[in-house]
Amino acid sequence: MVMHTIQEDLMKTAKLFVLVSILAIMTMAGCATGHYGRGYDGRGDADASVGRGVKEMTALVDKTVQDPEKAKQVRAIVEEIVAEVKQSYQQNREFHRKLYELNVSYEATPEEFTKILDELNNNRMRSATRILGMRYKMKEMLTAQEWKALSEGMNMARGRYRHGHEAAEGGKGGM
Repeated sequence: MVMHTIQEDLMKTAKLFVLVSILAIMTMAGCATGHYGRGYDGRGDADASVGRGVKEMTALVDKTVQDPEKAKQVRAIVEEIVAEVKQSYQQNREFHRKLYELNVSYEATPEEFTKILDELNNNRMRSATRILGMRYKMKEMLTAQEWKALSEGMNMARGRYRHGHEAAEGGKGGM
């Protein structure tokens, strides 16, 4: 029973992490602005794109949460989640940089790769756990109806940013 609950929480964490990551990454990748105006790395103006994503989430919160004070608190949590995703993204890039550097080394051992991969995975789990905590904090503030409306709105937003077969599936699950 406890194992089942832990597995459910991990699945919910993974779903939320994927959802928030998709929203953050799609804005960082410039999906919202098309293929033009990108920098040399193909990312374009990531901060502006993230800002647009946060603005879209703010509008969704304002639309679904009727109490202005509660909406303000939920928007603050959304911003905390975005900040966590940004930090995790930067940390993951650093771990990948270390892996690339290690890959160049002829003398690199499997243990060195494993150490970095363990750190990378532990970092992802810590970040996902923090996001899960924020998710529950947000959920506790909202009524069941508000939570349902917010989740449905996020599923619709996520569907707009998917490219290919995932959009056709209609977005599974909520936050």
